[in-house]
Amino acid sequence: MEMLWFMLAAVMVAIYVVMDGFDFGAGALHLWVAKNDRERRQVLAAIGPFWDGNEVWLLAGGGVLLLAFPKVLASGLSGFYLAIMLILWVLILRGISIEFRSHIKDGMWHAFWDATFATASTLAPVLFGAALGNLIRGVPFQEDGWFALSLFESFSPRGELGLLDWYTVLAGVLALAALLHHGALFLAWKTDGLVRERSLKAASRLFPAVIVLLIAATAATAALVPDLYAALAARPLAWLATILFVAGLAGAFFARRAGRDLLAFVSSGGFLLGHLGATAASIYPVMIRSIDTPSQSLTAGNAAASHESLLAGLRWWPVGFVLAIFYVVVLFRLHRGRVQATDSEGY
Repeated sequence: MEMLWFMLAAVMVAIYVVMDGFDFGAGALHLWVAKNDRERRQVLAAIGPFWDGNEVWLLAGGGVLLLAFPKVLASGLSGFYLAIMLILWVLILRGISIEFRSHIKDGMWHAFWDATFATASTLAPVLFGAALGNLIRGVPFQEDGWFALSLFESFSPRGELGLLDWYTVLAGVLALAALLHHGALFLAWKTDGLVRERSLKAASRLFPAVIVLLIAATAATAALVPDLYAALAARPLAWLATILFVAGLAGAFFARRAGRDLLAFVSSGGFLLGHLGATAASIYPVMIRSIDTPSQSLTAGNAAASHESLLAGLRWWPVGFVLAIFYVVVLFRLHRGRVQATDSEGY
């Protein structure tokens, strides 16, 4: 039962990254692919119907942790308190910048909220990626079972650990590059004209950066946590996820070159799903790793709720999941087709 809920939690996180990831990437890129106010409204119109609904998957992931692994949620909220506050502020600023932009028709007003939106959309993937890096690398648990990390520490491999250190920043930059690429492919699919052309050019330039950062992060992870790759080789689901991630990466490249925008975007989503799936399969059953004393790590076994709670949740989870998927399908069908630049305010 614990393994099933671990998989469900991983699914929620992976879907959130794929769904909210494209509007993170589009938001971070929009100052570069959209050169004037009309084109920037086109970018906002492309992500406008989706961005707030996509964040439901983040809430769903938190709900799964609260139900199935309350110790993980409690320890993570405490240890990553500062990082979580930063993420919340980034998400808040990102949301209000989209809404406030159209309230006043003024160039300086628009420029301020455009810059805020781009900055928040850039910081969010870095912070989420750094958080995942901390979970993979491990945190220094205290004897009482809690941990705390400062925001910054030495960026030397031999320095102290922090929420942002050399390894977690590398993970954050990889996340940013992958979501920028994902967002560029989304804009290439959903827009036309110059915005589409610039988005395709951005995707072609970002692809090599994703490959280089992926190799660097893989090498760094192998040096810090060599057990992960030994576990990966022994787990069939991890191999399936790895195949999906390689196929998605290749598909995004070749489909983009062939001008098949939707296939390129879907393939990029497959790459993200496969990469996160392989990561989850390799770290299982560990959910928060203790870097000093492995026996103190929070795992799916020692951090799970009671069997009765897990069983009760399992009766209702499929209903909520199917409703959420149905909503996504309907939303994309209602807003199918390319978005064109218009002179009207709003999105």
